[in-house]
Amino acid sequence: MRIRLLVRTMLERVDDRGDVPGWVLVAVMTAGLVTAIWLVADDQLTAVLGRAIGSVTHP
Repeated sequence: MRIRLLVRTMLERVDDRGDVPGWVLVAVMTAGLVTAIWLVADDQLTAVLGRAIGSVTHP
């Protein structure tokens, strides 16, 4: 009996959809921030990545 009650309680909680517009806003803002940082610092990020890969492959 306890297991049925526990499963029923868990299924009732799963039915909650949450704040979908909030998650969409977070996803869109994250994509915007990544794009803005990429546009501003593309050359610097490429140089940092190149140095990091170079230091691993050629110690």
